[in-house]
Amino acid sequence: MTAAIAVGILAGAGVYLILQPHLLRVIFGFVLLGHGVNLLLVAAGGMARRRAPLLGTGDLSQMADPLPQAFVLTAIVITFGITIYLLALVRADQQGDDGGDGEPGGGGPDEPCDETAGRAPRRAGPP
Repeated sequence: MTAAIAVGILAGAGVYLILQPHLLRVIFGFVLLGHGVNLLLVAAGGMARRRAPLLGTGDLSQMADPLPQAFVLTAIVITFGITIYLLALVRADQQGDDGGDGEPGGGGPDEPCDETAGRAPRRAGPP
């Protein structure tokens, strides 16, 4: 029962944060939702204390199911990768908010971009 309540709280908080307009809150929401799914997968494998899933060492009904554990490990890696990608998007968005248009030498979106400012003019022939 406790695992079900924790999954519900994590999933609800994650969905709430994903629906927010700020990208950093969306990332936190995605992380919370990922934790909720991981807890759900572990709970699907059984939360009771069981033996290690080694064949030939005991009764099969008392062994833990290794498949949900493998799913959780895969989900952790996928969640981590997507979180890093989203953090890179936040970083790129912050670098784009410096007032410029992203071009070298440009001061803003309304100012012309002069890429040769402070450099010698190029010659048409060989150096």
